Amino acid sequence: MDLSPGESVIFSGRPSWRSILGFYIVGLIVAVGAGAIGWFTAGHSVGVAIGVGIFLLALVVGFLKRFFTKYTITTRRLRVQRGVLTRHVQETRIDRLQDHSIRQTLIERVLKVGTIDFDTSGEESSHGTMFRFDGVANPESVILDIDRVVRQGEQAALPRDQARD
Repeated sequence: MDLSPGESVIFSGRPSWRSILGFYIVGLIVAVGAGAIGWFTAGHSVGVAIGVGIFLLALVVGFLKRFFTKYTITTRRLRVQRGVLTRHVQETRIDRLQDHSIRQTLIERVLKVGTIDFDTSGEESSHGTMFRFDGVANPESVILDIDRVVRQGEQAALPRDQARD
């Protein structure tokens, strides 16, 4: 991502590995089930090979999804980049952010990850929010960083006499 003059990165990250633990657990359960079926129908070595193969596939898919998703917040922009074979980039100016919400299940709270939904002005989406950071570690700290940048921008926009009050 190219930065414009005076712009700096305040957050850059990917979904946390903790956020896809559920995917890996489901992959392990499917691998064990498929391995057990292979074990009883074709023999123990085939069953083990099937189970290990499916679990390795789940690990690779989870890693690729996580690795090829990148979230960036600068002093001027919010950016979401996704995709392995194709790339999808969403970007908006930070001054267009109106609201945000953080969603965390009980397990996500324990793992200290969550999803941040950002609402932007002037843009409507069929999904209700334009930007979503899924599986972010410590989502509250990300919001605090954004709030700090927004406050600094508001302070800079005030005339000198009002900024001192």
